[in-house]
Amino acid sequence: MTNKTIGKYGENLAKEFLIKKGYKILELNYHYSKVAEVDIIAKKDNTIHFVEVKTRTQRLFGAPMEAINAKKIKSIYSCAQFYINNSKNHFEKMQIDAIAIILDKNKEPQIDFLENISLN
Repeated sequence: MTNKTIGKYGENLAKEFLIKKGYKILELNYHYSKVAEVDIIAKKDNTIHFVEVKTRTQRLFGAPMEAINAKKIKSIYSCAQFYINNSKNHFEKMQIDAIAIILDKNKEPQIDFLENISLN
């Protein structure tokens, strides 16, 4: 599988994971600019969630969460602000979440969900 294929597969797993947890998916791969993109925008209750998904087939080059750095969080935040400012919907709260997925050939995918990540 190519990195792009692995990433799309991981995003589909993440989408299904969120749906099972009661989230409503609003957007997939929402682009604000050439460099700012959010993998999944979802809603649960009155909170809008901007979800970054990282998928790896192994931990050799680090855990998926290690790929979400301050620059990436700032990019997601910019995209989130643009989305909220241009949405006809009103949300009481917003947060940035992350889903890390490890795909092991011999096991079920391991999915870790970190809610409300920030730069602090």
